[in-house]
Amino acid sequence: MATRKNDAAWAEAKKRCRLNQNDIQMAKELGMSPESLLKNIPSPKQQWKAPVKDWVHDLYEEKFGSVKK
Repeated sequence: MATRKNDAAWAEAKKRCRLNQNDIQMAKELGMSPESLLKNIPSPKQQWKAPVKDWVHDLYEEKFGSVKK
């Protein structure tokens, strides 16, 4: 039961953050939850904030050295 709820949360994060499966895998390897991705979606007033996809890529590169392709 918990797996279905978690899968649904990841699917929602994938859709709302405009991520692909590779981006989701990188976020999971970084230890992120779907909720952390959703709460970091920049609002229109936060033009300084990078999109979630770029944010995940930057964090992954900082931690592991290179981004998966």
